[in-house]
Amino acid sequence: MKRPLPLIRLYDFIGLGLLLPGPSGVRYSNQTGGHSCTQSEVESYFVPLHNDLALDPVELLGPEPELRAHFEGPKHAGCGAPFGLDDEDVEVISRILVKHRLGNLLAIDEARLTESHEAWVHVIVLDEDDEPACFSGFGPYPRAGILTWGNSD
Repeated sequence: MKRPLPLIRLYDFIGLGLLLPGPSGVRYSNQTGGHSCTQSEVESYFVPLHNDLALDPVELLGPEPELRAHFEGPKHAGCGAPFGLDDEDVEVISRILVKHRLGNLLAIDEARLTESHEAWVHVIVLDEDDEPACFSGFGPYPRAGILTWGNSD
């Protein structure tokens, strides 16, 4: 009998991460989807993305606070978009990615909007990160990826 792959739960990870599906030998899981508390999981490689920190006062400056605010705000109210993302969500998330210098690296995978929800957004990785180079050698590009961050629940 084949043993299941090791599992790393990202429940306590702070910030934005990119999952690059592939034969890593490790499964990554995160609680996603707001109050639905979906246990999303994929065999992949994990890359933390643009998680800057201010020290006085201590504050996360990366994309996660803005992504969380969108899904906790009046539109989704913590429900996590369990039935998928819409055009407005794509616009907001894309604007956040551009603001944090990730717009040339990632695009929302609009063919997989119904599979995306809070803290589990399917993206297309357009190229390797070069500011600063936090990952390389995962081409050819474009390729599939998943953005994940702390669930609002």
